Amino acid sequence: MSEYAVINPATGETLATYDTFTDEQVEAAIAAASAAHRDWSRNSSVADRARLVRRVAELHRERREELADTIVREMGKPREAALAEVDFAADIVEFYADNAEEIMRDTPIAILAEGTAVIRRSSLGPLLGIMPWNFPYYQVARFAAPNLIVGNTILLKHAGQCPESALALEKIHRDAGFPEGAYVNVFVSNEQAADIIADPRVQGVSLTGSERAGAAVGEVAGRNLKKVVLELGGSDPFILLSTDDLDGAVQSAVDARLDNTGQSCNAAKRFIVADDLYEKFLEKFTAGMTAAKVGDPFAEDTVLGPLSSMVAAERLQEQVDRAVAQGATLVAGGKRDGAYFPGTVLTDVTPDMDAHREEFFGPVGIVYRVSDEEQAIAVANDTPFGLGSYLFTTDADQAQRLADRIEAGMVYVNLVLADSPELPFGGVKRSGTGRELGLLAADEFVNKKLIRVGA
Repeated sequence: MSEYAVINPATGETLATYDTFTDEQVEAAIAAASAAHRDWSRNSSVADRARLVRRVAELHRERREELADTIVREMGKPREAALAEVDFAADIVEFYADNAEEIMRDTPIAILAEGTAVIRRSSLGPLLGIMPWNFPYYQVARFAAPNLIVGNTILLKHAGQCPESALALEKIHRDAGFPEGAYVNVFVSNEQAADIIADPRVQGVSLTGSERAGAAVGEVAGRNLKKVVLELGGSDPFILLSTDDLDGAVQSAVDARLDNTGQSCNAAKRFIVADDLYEKFLEKFTAGMTAAKVGDPFAEDTVLGPLSSMVAAERLQEQVDRAVAQGATLVAGGKRDGAYFPGTVLTDVTPDMDAHREEFFGPVGIVYRVSDEEQAIAVANDTPFGLGSYLFTTDADQAQRLADRIEAGMVYVNLVLADSPELPFGGVKRSGTGRELGLLAADEFVNKKLIRVGA
């Protein structure tokens, strides 16, 4: 039975199915990745690897239309957003090619005795990447590119609903000139993935996904003494304390909530607004959320495509209905149409409600009223998650003060949707461990070897 299928969420039509690997195919994939690390990675130069990684970026750009259309069919991303994702993935890959020498450069250490000491970075071996459906190219780029620069080889388990984008990425790496085994797509079950993590030839695992998946992967990795990077859920706060451009702040809030049809781990999801701005913000925010066009993801003016699946839409509907049943006010939206879900606004959510601590993975925003910065911080931090955060204020001192107090891996002040290849991405608390993007990503799966030389 196949766990990999392209099911168009806009129509519910099954477009293609792919067989899960046999155990023999899994063994062949691990063996190929191990051999590539032994025979290719260890004998290639940084410049060699950078050249191949750069070609991966070029192929993303050359094939952007085809790549974008694939993920529109697989997970319903509006096409303009799909094109933007391909472009961003190419930028990320190119960033690591541009910075390959810096990534692998020795780091001198000032020592207290005669002689010298440096930290020299080298690869660990094959790594397993377990990737989600919401950003089928971007997520892979930020895991695979830095690790290929380091010299690690990649086994890539993509989401079950993204088999064709997974195959397209494998083909890109082969067409770029990477040898067999350097980047291997694997269509495997969760049980087979656990076996891959446990295999002594595999040196680490990186997962982007749910808390449940992260806990399962972390347990297997820990039992087998493997390094793990986890990028999990988020319920990021958007704190608005003061502004000289309310319309601009509201537009930022809407954009940050509706990006990728609201299916982004680091989307703003809880909007924490100072009392004197609350009424006007709520009015304008609601207008912006409800004005977002829901429709065919291939149409140019579509803002909200379908959610990734009917199951996802049903889950979001259940969350909204439960929030209202527990006392929240449904200001707008809240009723799905198949896999489509409109921009939705909730207020009057209190700490005793499930909605206060759940992640809403879709176009649902919860708006809170607060009296001052102390209450704003208390609400912002009252969550099991700690991925990103957004702070809008005209007071520069307040911005720095609160940035220190927000419990999150990332704080963006007076801007949203500002992710960039050079900026590290990751969280704290139940949002995971480790960092992706930036130069920090290339330091996760390396041997930082000390070389100490006497006088």
